[in-house]
Order: sequence, then structure tokens, then C-alpha cells
Amino acid sequence: MSTTVKPKRNAHKAADGAEPATAPKSQAQAATMPQSAAAPSPFTPIADYAFVSDCHTGALVAPDGTIDWLCVPRFDSPSVFGSLLDRGAGAFRLGPFGINVPSGRTYEPGTNTLVTAWKTPSGWAIVRDALVMGPRRGEDTITPHTRPPADEDAQHVLVRTVRCIEGSVEIELVCEPGFDYGRASGEWSLAEDRHRADATGAGQAIRLQTDMLLGIEANHARARHVLHAGEELYCSLSWDEGSPVPANVEEVNALLAATTSFWRSWLARARIPDHELGPLIQRSALVIKGLTYMPTGATVAALTTSLPETPGGERNWDYRYTWIRDSTFTLQALHFMDLDWEANEFMQFIADLETGDNGALQIMYGIDGRRDLTETFREELSGYAGARPVRIGNGAFDQRQNDVFGAALDSVLLHTRRSQRLPRRLWPLIESQAECAKAVWRQPDQGIWEARGKPQHYVSSKLMCWVAMDRATKLAKIRGDGDLAASWGETAEEIKSDILEHGVDKRGVLRQHYATDALDASTLLAAIFGFLPGNDKRLRASVLAIADELSENGFVLRYRTGETDDGLSGKEGTFVICSFWLVSALAIIGEMQRARDLMTRLVKVASPLGLYAEEFDADTGRHLGNFPQAFSHLALVEAAGRIVLAERLAELSG
Repeated sequence: MSTTVKPKRNAHKAADGAEPATAPKSQAQAATMPQSAAAPSPFTPIADYAFVSDCHTGALVAPDGTIDWLCVPRFDSPSVFGSLLDRGAGAFRLGPFGINVPSGRTYEPGTNTLVTAWKTPSGWAIVRDALVMGPRRGEDTITPHTRPPADEDAQHVLVRTVRCIEGSVEIELVCEPGFDYGRASGEWSLAEDRHRADATGAGQAIRLQTDMLLGIEANHARARHVLHAGEELYCSLSWDEGSPVPANVEEVNALLAATTSFWRSWLARARIPDHELGPLIQRSALVIKGLTYMPTGATVAALTTSLPETPGGERNWDYRYTWIRDSTFTLQALHFMDLDWEANEFMQFIADLETGDNGALQIMYGIDGRRDLTETFREELSGYAGARPVRIGNGAFDQRQNDVFGAALDSVLLHTRRSQRLPRRLWPLIESQAECAKAVWRQPDQGIWEARGKPQHYVSSKLMCWVAMDRATKLAKIRGDGDLAASWGETAEEIKSDILEHGVDKRGVLRQHYATDALDASTLLAAIFGFLPGNDKRLRASVLAIADELSENGFVLRYRTGETDDGLSGKEGTFVICSFWLVSALAIIGEMQRARDLMTRLVKVASPLGLYAEEFDADTGRHLGNFPQAFSHLALVEAAGRIVLAERLAELSG
């Protein structure tokens, strides 16, 4: 999972000028009463945002038509529009003047293009928003590719159109960038014809182009225009000198058409079952692709940083990086949907990563493969609804988490079986991760949830070390190395015996770690990774205990914070991925009705646009944590796949 450790205390200021990670006092620590996720706030509820992407970066669009989050030129760059984290950190609105609540929003079918319908006292209008995809224009110098470039790629331009479909509508454009997470206001220059304006700040430049007449007021560009029925206007924002700058609405519509073609052609390659869960699988596929950094094949855990897991609290992390533990779930989801090209690109990214001195992969990397993700704070930002600190970077990057080896090797085995070949360049990675797991499996660690307390013998970490040795054994057999297969197989059996001796309580339920009888949702991985068969009494007891005792209003917690030394204050919401894991685990032990019932509940709490954050506050019905969350959507695909498969098999058996 993509939560993080307590940041280390740095003795110097970070190179980017941010304050070093020295743990400021959070509002949650100072508050006497916990904040509700539904408390009145000027901040848009997390689940109400729309996500658009060009596979290099992404934007979040609020219901009122304001882009509250956009980092350029890539996912982990400093934000240009950051009002998601501070209402003064930059925003870009296009919509009806004086109207803030649309009549409806949806995605253009089969795409990541947003369509918003507006009713005003005088008419109706339709707004379309997209980050443009289109035919490759040559070498990308702004976000260079390490993977072979595809036929179509990002154009590094955001386009927005408004069409009046009835009556007349007064349209307003307000573009106020806040470069470097709001630390630098834009310095504007206006073209003579007033249809183009350039802004620079903190070493970043953007170009605003529109068929409206622009004016510069203080640090923002503005335009207003009355549209009548049948009329249409546009604006575009680019951050690459080589980007196509549309000169009129016809050219913008051509860019939108190319973007639509890209997404639909890509989705046509995906296997989406003809099932009631099909639309959510389809949207999850588009989210996963939208969170993939095309130049390297990496997938970010989420688009955002520092959206709180506890309302107003300190559980705020930067998720714009790649976690190795996500790799196996990514491969499972991509291969289930027949998206083998994307799976191969991600596998090549994993193969390129630099390991540590002992040969071990880090738990996480930058989307360009960099290893140093030093964490800093942005003290000047208020945080989403007062949740502080705002973090840039992630202090967990060099933490020991023994589950990483199993995630890496399970993904290699999945890829090998699917492609029916074991690439030579992967064998050194297989050997190093297997030997690392063999060397450390007896040692305590921080666990899958990256707890800040004392290292423990976490059952899920031991379990994933077993996965590492079990998958390494199978890969050695595929390679024809019987001696290694026998040696690694013995270690796998040794780990399994140790878990079953020390990691099971008197009830026959898998523990969180060896020194407690507390429950932990990560032990559901025992079912998903085949540690125990579905008819094993201990597995059944563990799955049902989590379902009955580690849930709130039917949704699953990672663990109970009062029973776990995670070093943080405040209660957190239920974890969406854990609830989807429970769906899968219930299906594996044969509890299909309970699995379907929980899946139905999870489907109903998706955002209005079919998106999921990391957590769900069962008390208020609000989403919490970074958004949209890749892990949640990956687990959705896996859980939905198990239900669809079980139903198809039941149909065949009569």
C-alpha cells in the first residue's frame, strides 16, 4: 500500500527550497474534537472531482468547472494549479458566470474526456475538457521516453470548449496559475490581438490561447463572452513550445476528436466482460491507463499528494510515485483485461530499476526510476480542509518492507506465463530478489502499511516472502534450473511452516504480527496469493473474522488504530482496497453471496463518475485520501474478475 513512514529529520533545507521534513504540529494534534469528513468547507469533496489525463500528467476538475490540480509537465512536477491544497494556490475556471452547480457531468463514452452540462437562467451550455492525445509529432524533449514511443502520445496541451445549445449563456474564463505549489504568481504578457497570453513563474512557462478577448488583472487572465444557441468557443493551455496551439474552435474540435479516437481505440483492445460490473471495469481500465506515465511505463499510485486519510489530520502522503508492491496487482489487472502491451511496458520499467547494494529493490521509485524521494513540507499551504502537513516526496522510499520481494517475483511469474517466455534480462532480478527474501524473511520489518512503530514480525510480510520463494521456485523450473528450484522450494516450505506455527492465534485466525492477536486486512493476501487453499479451515476462519470483526458498516479497515502502534494520531477511514480484497477472499472460500453483497455495496459508493479514492468514511459516505487511487481500481478489477468467473463457471456447470 502507498502509505508512508514518519519522515526523517533532515539537517538541511531541501534543494527545491521546501522546508525539511521535521514534523510540524498538525491541526489534528491540536484539535480537541475530530473533524468530520462532511464538515462545511470551501474545499470540494474529494469524490466530486473529475479526472482527466494524457498519460504524462493529469488534472482534477471540480463540479464548478475549476481545475484545482494540475502538475506540468508530468505527474510528479510542481503544481501550476494547486487550489486542491490551498484555495490560493492557483486555479483555472471555464464555465457560466455566477453559476457553480452543473446540471450533470459524465465522461464521453470510452474516454477520459469530461462533458459537463450547464443550465443557467437564460440558456443551456455544454463544456468539454480534455488533455490532448494525438499522433506522435517527433521526439518528446519535455518528457523524454525510455520506452519505445507509441504511435500516439501526449500533446502537452489542455483544451476546453463551450457550446451553447439553447438560449444564451454568459461564459467566464479565469486563469490564475500558482507556480511551484502556489509559491510563485504568474508574470503575464498579453499578445496584441488579446487572444493569447503567456505566463511564467518558478522556471515554468504556460501559454493560454482562446477565441475570447483576454485581459490581465493582477496575477490572472480573464475573459467574458455571451454565447448564443449554436455558437461555440474554446480555450487551450500548453506548456511545451512544440505543442499544437489551436487557432480556432474547429482545430480544437479536431484535437478532441483525435483524443476520443485514442481512448476508444485503446479501450477496444481491452477485454471488458458483458456483465453488470463491466462499466466499472471499463472505467477502472481508463483510470489505470490514465495514471500510467507513458515515457517509462511506470504507474503512479494516485494523481495527488496530501489528501487526508483522517479529516483535518496528519495522515497525508505524496502518492505520485510507483510502489513495487503495486506491480503484481497491476500485472493481474492488465492481463485480465488482455492489455498485454501495457503489462510488458510496466515489466520493462521494473527490470530497469536500480537496486540497492544488497540487490534489493526499494519499496518505491520515482516515475523516471529515481531512488531518492526525500520528503519535505510545504508549510505555506493550508492543506485540504486544513489537513497538514502538505508533503512533497515520500519518506518511506528507503524503509525496509520485506513484502517487496514477493510482489516483484509474482509479477515476473505472471508476465512470464502470459508471454510464454522468460526474458534473459529478468533472470538477474529474479535471483537477487529471491536471495534477498531468503536472507531477510526471519527479520522484523515495518509491514505492508509502513507503520511508524517498532518493527514486528508481520504475517503479511512473511507471507509475501513465501510468495517470493514460491514464485522463484516456479521460475527456476521454467528456466530449467533444478538445483535452484529445490533450494528455493525448501525455503518456501520453511517460511510457510513458521507462519502457521507463530502467525495463527488460538482461534485458528491469522494474526497481524507474531506478538499480537489483532486482526489485519493484509492477511487476506493469504487467499489471493494461494498461500492456503480455499477449503483450509484457517483461511476460512481468517477471512470471516476480518469480515465480521474488522469492518465498519460493512467496509473493511486496514487494522484498528487503537490496537496497532502506527505512530500516528487520529482514526482513519475504511480502506477501499481492503474491501475489494475481502470480496476476492470471500469468493475464494466459496462465500459467493457475501462476496456479491459486498461488491454491490462497493459499487454503490463509487464517486458520481465511477472513481475511488484510497479510503471511504463509512460514517459520512465521503471519500478520503489521494485520488483517484490506482490500487483501489486494480483491486476492483481483480474482485470483479473473480465474481464474473464464478458466475460463468456456474452457468457452464448448470
